Amino acid sequence: MTQITVTVLGCGSSSGTPVIGCDCPACTSTDPKNRRTRCSAHVQIGEQYWQIDTGTDFYHQALQHKLQRIDGVLYTHPHADHLNGIDDLRTFCYRQRAAMPIYGHHDTLSNIQNRFDYAFLEQNNHWNRPVLRAYELPLNQGKNSVLTIEGVPVWHFGVPHGSWTTSAFRIGNIAWFTDLNHIDESIFAYLNGLDYLFLDCLMDTPYPSHLSTEQAFTYAKRINARQTYFIHMTHNQEYYALKHRCPKNCAPAYDGLIVSSYY
Repeated sequence: MTQITVTVLGCGSSSGTPVIGCDCPACTSTDPKNRRTRCSAHVQIGEQYWQIDTGTDFYHQALQHKLQRIDGVLYTHPHADHLNGIDDLRTFCYRQRAAMPIYGHHDTLSNIQNRFDYAFLEQNNHWNRPVLRAYELPLNQGKNSVLTIEGVPVWHFGVPHGSWTTSAFRIGNIAWFTDLNHIDESIFAYLNGLDYLFLDCLMDTPYPSHLSTEQAFTYAKRINARQTYFIHMTHNQEYYALKHRCPKNCAPAYDGLIVSSYY
């Protein structure tokens, strides 16, 4: 069996928490569980180290958690809060003396290659920029695993994020579903037996491209993972207030949360 360990580097929405200039209960809280950087995760799979997204706070997240190596990146979608730290992959390319493979669906990779075209040039001798290699993941709704890492299958699902499509992933028995407003009926069959589910939960008010709190609760109950953690939360989701409302086996995530599973 292979151990899979997920570190939640950030569980905040695009504005982070605290929000600049805000004096709400979450933003003025001194509790670290109410301090949320932009949403991303670091995943150790056996002896490999993978990243889910490189958002605006990636540089500080990498320092905070003393990241030493990244063997590949799974991108959910190309919005700034999930992508714009991509240039800091240069350090890992330099340390590892290797190009970094990145994975995502077609539209995500096209957007990344257009905006950060310099990162896809041939390697030079200075390693003064990231050197990336893009690999497209088919939107096959999880019928087959698209990758195998250290013997662990990775399933890929396309989920709607307003007018965008986000990639969601199941890695062994851990799933990461951020930035979505609906889960297609065909996907649920591939979410049985999860140890951990990380699920979008923006705020109470319905929103066109994210799950509201009640929608997230409904999906969490249906998927019935051993433990669900809510991610991509705005400052409207004060940690303890949300935790008090959560269904059984559900809780808000927090920056620095670590979980492990075996597959």
